[in-house]
Amino acid sequence: MHSKIEKSTFQFLTDLRKNNDRDWFLANKSVYEKAHENLVAFAEELLSEMRVHDHIETVSGKKALMRIYRDTRFSKDKTPYKNHFGGGFRRATAQLRGGYYFQIGPGTSRVAGGFWAPNNEDLLRIRQDIDMNFEEWQSILANKKTSTFGEIKGERLATAPKGFSRDNPGIKLIQLKQFYFEKEFTDDEVLQPNFLAKVNETFQNLRPFFDYMSEVLTTDANGESIV
Repeated sequence: MHSKIEKSTFQFLTDLRKNNDRDWFLANKSVYEKAHENLVAFAEELLSEMRVHDHIETVSGKKALMRIYRDTRFSKDKTPYKNHFGGGFRRATAQLRGGYYFQIGPGTSRVAGGFWAPNNEDLLRIRQDIDMNFEEWQSILANKKTSTFGEIKGERLATAPKGFSRDNPGIKLIQLKQFYFEKEFTDDEVLQPNFLAKVNETFQNLRPFFDYMSEVLTTDANGESIV
């Protein structure tokens, strides 16, 4: 692995945070383009490493990156640019579920993976599985790899969803509307030559959870395939 996040990329993002307007951005477009090229190279090599251990649908590092331009139409924050670079990878085929996300920026760098916006059908299926197989969920969450992230995260209902009891032993999981894991990295860690390897390893640690969830979301309550 050779691609690394350059200090100049962090410097651009630091300066952008202080000067988040179109005039400054246009005047520094060449600096942005160099930082963007750095992230494309990083994402491209990360994608190559991930394909060694997972099936990824995303076709290239460039396609993996999200736009730095913010959609301000429905936001009180009208600054036009994000203060970080972000990107993600989609797992391939209907049988493999879950998505990977990485974010690079001063003080905001993180790696995450899971299910950010499950549709109503998937959400109900997940909740039903927690209800029926809570002990198995406890085992998955306590797995040596999965537990490196700490607790599972996601927005949570204030009460039990319809059809589930507040006394259910798995109610704290059943209340979740999202199911993802996240690991933060310091600026110093991000700028180290081994950061790409750390991100790849972090994504690999999601596999016990992804493998289980893929089975849940591609079968019905009787274990019959639905894809």
